[in-house]
Amino acid sequence: MMTAHRSVAVALVVAVLAQPSVAQTEGTTETPDVGESPAWIIAIHGGAGSTTRDELSTTAEEQLLADLTAALEAGAALLDAGAPGPAAIEAALKILEDSPHFNAGRGAALDEHGQARHDASIMQGHDLKAGGVAGSSRIKNPIAAARAVMEKTQNVMLHGEGADWFAAEAGLEMADPLYFVTEKRREALLEQRAKNRDAETVANPYNEATYGTVGAVVLDRDGNVSAGTTTGGRTNKRYGRIGDTPIIGAGTYASNTSCAVSATGHGEYFMRWTVARDICARVEFAGESLEEASRQLIIDTLLPQGGTGGVVALDPSGNVVFVMTTANLKRGVMSSSTPARVAVYSDEPIK
Repeated sequence: MMTAHRSVAVALVVAVLAQPSVAQTEGTTETPDVGESPAWIIAIHGGAGSTTRDELSTTAEEQLLADLTAALEAGAALLDAGAPGPAAIEAALKILEDSPHFNAGRGAALDEHGQARHDASIMQGHDLKAGGVAGSSRIKNPIAAARAVMEKTQNVMLHGEGADWFAAEAGLEMADPLYFVTEKRREALLEQRAKNRDAETVANPYNEATYGTVGAVVLDRDGNVSAGTTTGGRTNKRYGRIGDTPIIGAGTYASNTSCAVSATGHGEYFMRWTVARDICARVEFAGESLEEASRQLIIDTLLPQGGTGGVVALDPSGNVVFVMTTANLKRGVMSSSTPARVAVYSDEPIK
């Protein structure tokens, strides 16, 4: 494997929105050090958001960092034992789904009917097999259901009650829909309804997307890359709305010929620009580096159109890249050569 290097580069771009005025916005690219020729790597994100240090309490930040660290260690334990990438991704993301501090599983955002409806997907790079669920409401860990779809069916995506029925038949743990309705998420929905009943938002109890979509990319001992993503979507989202997370090529993609990508952000933009697949296509067909391909799409292409968010990407050579166009991207990385390191804000390196 190539030795990955570490750099944090900040690129200023002009975000041209629908208004005639022009706003200047920052984008950040980070390539963390994963050591000399690591046998395995896991990199995760806990969602992009606009919260700054002044708006997030020390206690809340510590909770996020602790959950990210636990997720990395859960995935790493399996990778170190020789498990395939999807197993490690499931183990890591289940930690974040079970935490109320992220917009996935237990902490999922509530839709306009006051229910949590989950989207998730997973993909393995050696054979391009993939699975996803969308609009599920009773599956305790949607990422486990996405993996089951990939491994136990000939389908790629199951939706709504069909996804719930399949998960139950597959023996996965189910949950009452009320399990997912946390008090903070209910308060966020009521607050948003009071402001504008018809508007969707990524708002939460901290008035922004502090808790975001979660995802992971992995390089396992066999040299295969995999990616997975899981989310509750947007607060007050329209009933039936599906975002980019369960869509292969938009929120998740993995191929051993290029890279693995998990995305977070404004899903409609990530779908329209097929973000995850396009990054990998740039690497495979345009000969761009992983860092260049990710930066070009997220900062130079998506942001000027109004699409904000971020990605974590990993290639078979062991290069890891985080790209973000928001004030924070909860994230972390761990390898066979380096310990778990995590960060919340975009202007700080993982440590």
